Amino acid sequence: MRALAIDLGGSHANCGIVEERAILANDAIAVDCAEGLRPLLPLIVDTFDQLAKRTKLSLADCKGVAVGFPGLVDARVGRVLSTNAKYEDAPKVDFAAWGREALGLPLRIENDARMALLGECYAGAAMGVTEVVMMTLGTGIGGVAMIEGRLLRGKHAQAGCLGGHFPILFTGRCCTCGAIGCAEAEAAGWSLPLILREWPGASGSTLSKYQKVGFKELFEEAAAGDEVALAVRDRCLSVWCADAIALVHAYDPEVIVIGGGVMKSAANIIPIIQSHVRKHAWTPWGKVQVRAAELGNDAALLGAVPLLSEKLD
Repeated sequence: MRALAIDLGGSHANCGIVEERAILANDAIAVDCAEGLRPLLPLIVDTFDQLAKRTKLSLADCKGVAVGFPGLVDARVGRVLSTNAKYEDAPKVDFAAWGREALGLPLRIENDARMALLGECYAGAAMGVTEVVMMTLGTGIGGVAMIEGRLLRGKHAQAGCLGGHFPILFTGRCCTCGAIGCAEAEAAGWSLPLILREWPGASGSTLSKYQKVGFKELFEEAAAGDEVALAVRDRCLSVWCADAIALVHAYDPEVIVIGGGVMKSAANIIPIIQSHVRKHAWTPWGKVQVRAAELGNDAALLGAVPLLSEKLD
């Protein structure tokens, strides 16, 4: 199957033409999600036209369009249900109508982390596995589940896709979702500066030389021996370990796939979470494997074919 795929992020929209497990061509569009989705739609159409010319393919030869969206999505009706300060106009967009009118193709839309999990199960770290959860560690924390080979969605379309919003610290900070002490509020890219602002001795840390501290800088300074960076890094690892246990106990996976921008430091992350899960998860049937995602930023694009092939209830 050949398909068009769109992965909508907070700063980029990645558009690609995929065929089975291969990306034939793709291009990223810089976006400002605060401006909404509607101004971006014509740019997406132009990008697909350019990709079609580059590959000498016709968009009409594609079976459909698959969209990964960073919010709550009901794939069964093709609607965005709720956003979290990204593309706030999306719930008012009729995606199926846009797909037909702008691209001449049927369209399916799904939560972006669910689509990335489909990609990893179809062409990446979880091929051949039917019981999987995925954590994505980056600006936020995504957590999605697959049970018996099917994405977990639930009646209200939010089952299994809020793994980054499990409460880790009941006395913690308020999360952007409104809850208290979510994993995302305690160890995500957006919350890291807040953590450092409150950390004792942070002003004397080598981290203070950066205008903006992300996980790249945190792990680099920790590797160089900075005491604050080491302490904050270890705290983040502890939060991710706790979130992994919650995912295991909630969804009974055989494999946890961990992806996201933080995985550039996978060698410092995977062994810690694997050891913690082996020691503390209640799984009398055996031990859950923790694996690094293999597809990187391509995961959601490669989830297009399985999403379009899926029979929705």
